[in-house]
Amino acid sequence: MNLQIIRYTKDKIQDVLSFEKRLREEENFWGWEINDAYIEAVKRSFDDIVFKDSISLLAYDANIVIGRIDSTIIASHFDGSKKAYLDWICVIKSYRHHGVAQKMLEALRKELKKNNIDTLIALTASNEEAQNFYKNIPDSKMQDIGIWIDIK
Repeated sequence: MNLQIIRYTKDKIQDVLSFEKRLREEENFWGWEINDAYIEAVKRSFDDIVFKDSISLLAYDANIVIGRIDSTIIASHFDGSKKAYLDWICVIKSYRHHGVAQKMLEALRKELKKNNIDTLIALTASNEEAQNFYKNIPDSKMQDIGIWIDIK
């Protein structure tokens, strides 16, 4: 494998759409449709100032996206801190267990360190494979409980 990890930029959207389609070919339980509305929303996000603190990286093997990691910097007046939230990390099933996710996480940590971020917070997926991955991340600990609150 010739792994290359690069920043997700607007010109990479088609690569990511191909990645998401491949995800569904190997595992079909993803919770969103790849439709025109979704594609337009993703395109607009690259021009929206609200996303300026988002950091997304792509893992390529032979010019094909095989993994993606997304995060955003969060600032709080609570203690004047800046942390990062890990929104998503995913590797195509047939490429898992080859260190791709760990390398993406390592690259993200380097990016966050450049921005003086020292804590990355994540909600973990509840499936066993994801739990095993998160439990083996160096310098991490499981704490607190995540909650999703719908805003209506």
